[in-house]
Amino acid sequence: MNRTARIPTVPTPPQGEQVAAYATYLEAQHAVDHLADKEFPVQHVTIVGTDLKMVERVTGRLTYSRVALAGLASGAWFGLFVGLLLSLFATTDSASIAILPAIAIGAAFGILFSVISYAFTGGRRDFTSSSQIVASTYALLCHDEHAAKARAVLQGDGGPGLGRAGVRAEPPLPTFTTTPSQPTYSTVPPAGAPAAAPPATPPTQPGTPTMMCCTASRLGSR
Repeated sequence: MNRTARIPTVPTPPQGEQVAAYATYLEAQHAVDHLADKEFPVQHVTIVGTDLKMVERVTGRLTYSRVALAGLASGAWFGLFVGLLLSLFATTDSASIAILPAIAIGAAFGILFSVISYAFTGGRRDFTSSSQIVASTYALLCHDEHAAKARAVLQGDGGPGLGRAGVRAEPPLPTFTTTPSQPTYSTVPPAGAPAAAPPATPPTQPGTPTMMCCTASRLGSR
C-alpha cells in the first residue's frame, strides 16, 4: 500500500534524483499526469523550478479616462456589497432603494479616489502590468528507489520523454597560460657534510743560481 509522502512544515531543499527536465511548467505537469495515469506513486515526485526570474508584462498605458473607468467599476462593486448588507436589515419595499444609492455612491467615491491617487504619482508610472515568477527549467525529482521506474514510464509509449534531462558534462581540464620557471638549486651544503678543502697553494720556485756563482767568484779572487 502506497503511503502518502509527508510534506515538511519548514522550508527544506527537495530530495530525490532528477529524472526529467522541461522548458515549461505545463510540460512538467503533463509528465506528472502521465505518471499518475500509469498508476505510478506520484507522491514521491517533486517539480522544482530552477533559475527563477521575475517577469513583469506591460498590459497597457494609463490615462485619466482609464483610471476613472477602473475606479468606477471597483467603487460600484463595493457599493453593491454595502447595499446588499443594508437590504438585509431593510423592509421588502426599501430593499431596492437601499441598493441603488449604495452603488451610485460607491462608484462616485471610486472615481474620486482613483483620479486623486493617479494625480499624486506625477506620471512616474503611466502603464499597467502584471508580475509573475517564472523558471527557465522545471526539473522532475523522484526518490532514488523509484527513479528508474519513473524514467521507464516517461520514456514508454505515449510518454512525454525526459525533456532537457541530460548527462552532466565532465569539468574541463585546467590550462596554463604561462611557461613554468626552471627550478633553482641551493648552493649551501647540507648540515653535517664535510667542508670543502681550500685550494692548494702553488709550490715555491727554487732560487736562480746566478747569485751563488757571483758570490763564489768574489771569494776566489780574494
